[in-house]
Amino acid sequence: MSLSGKVALVTGGSRGIGKAIVQALARAGAKVAFVYHSNSTAADALVSELKSEGHEIVGYQADVSSKSDADRIVEEICEKWGGIYVLVNNAGIIKDGLLATMTAENWSAVINTNLNSVFNYCQAVTRPMMSARSGRIINVSSVAANFGNPGQSNYAASKGGIEGFTRCLANEVGRRGITVNAIAPGFISTDMTEAIRNAAEDTIKKQIPLRRLGQPEDIAAAVLYLASEGASYVTGNVVTVDGGLTLGAGL
Repeated sequence: MSLSGKVALVTGGSRGIGKAIVQALARAGAKVAFVYHSNSTAADALVSELKSEGHEIVGYQADVSSKSDADRIVEEICEKWGGIYVLVNNAGIIKDGLLATMTAENWSAVINTNLNSVFNYCQAVTRPMMSARSGRIINVSSVAANFGNPGQSNYAASKGGIEGFTRCLANEVGRRGITVNAIAPGFISTDMTEAIRNAAEDTIKKQIPLRRLGQPEDIAAAVLYLASEGASYVTGNVVTVDGGLTLGAGL
């Protein structure tokens, strides 16, 4: 799964799943740019780590919900490295709450970060990808898109939107040699899921046939596959990486 000479861009790339994706892409030979929101300490540490291994990497601090930021970052990467071959839309937040008491701010924050960012970066990269007649777009969804989890109407709406968007875009750009797929993680051990894990990790594991939580590296491995030549005939799909969780009755 060599990506030697390819250029990749990852949103939400400084921690958790995003960090593992950045590391995997870089170690597969890609030049990697990533976007992070505010944790410059984590971002700088990741850049230092991968540069010490001899990889080409750069981090951009930006608001993924900003269209102008997305356009600027993509333009800078194309000027620096000559184009973008892989885009991974990973940035995401949760602000759970029952709909009856959910604030408009929490609804908008999740939709803007999780869904609008996918539009922003996909629109920005499809232009250079179409000119190159090649590219891989990988959007990170969630198994929550298909289950009515109480308190997650904003999160589920954002992830369901990503999956519909993925299928539409795959249809639009396939003739230009661009594949567009989504990955739907199950319960992954990250900072975002820490509160849930602390409260009910043993119960969650019993619902998963593999009897373990996923690790960020499990998602990164799926990204590597979809970014590789081996997945050149795979597009418009949602790849579920959940240890078998969705084989049962749900979350």
